[in-house]
Amino acid sequence: METKEDISRLLVDKTIKAKEKTELLSSWILEHKVKIEDVVDFAKTAKDPVKATCIEAFEFATRQKPEVADKTVFEFVTESLAAKAPRVKWESAKVVGNTAHLFTGRLDGTIVGLLDNTEHEGTVVRWSSAFALGQIIKLKTKYNKELLPSVEAILEREEKNSIKKIYFDALKKIKI
Repeated sequence: METKEDISRLLVDKTIKAKEKTELLSSWILEHKVKIEDVVDFAKTAKDPVKATCIEAFEFATRQKPEVADKTVFEFVTESLAAKAPRVKWESAKVVGNTAHLFTGRLDGTIVGLLDNTEHEGTVVRWSSAFALGQIIKLKTKYNKELLPSVEAILEREEKNSIKKIYFDALKKIKI
């Protein structure tokens, strides 16, 4: 079992490329070689680039196996939607998109954070928020009642067709 010290050593090792660090940490998560809580605890106190790498590892892992994310991870990425660093915001949104179906009763604050990020100047932050919101819309939950008018407003102001397409695709999937 890997420890917080192992996570730290991995992430500060300058001989390992960033992508390799993400992939290795992701494999530790998927193979249960590290406690999820240890990664979250480590990331919470890390500087933004390292925090983003931890969240990206969660994104890689949850894309393959969403259920590796527990409540702790979901709450952490929800809080991280409000971070200053764009990469932290966009990686968090992607984890939300991968795992929202597991936490349908905990989406209130998450949706607020995602909607805030739809106005971010960074295209990747807006794209990732659109991805997550699109996944939430497709769940057809009680949140759609308020979320759909918000998405219509986003579509009016969003200039990037690649982002609009994500919302349109989600809306098409919920039409009866």
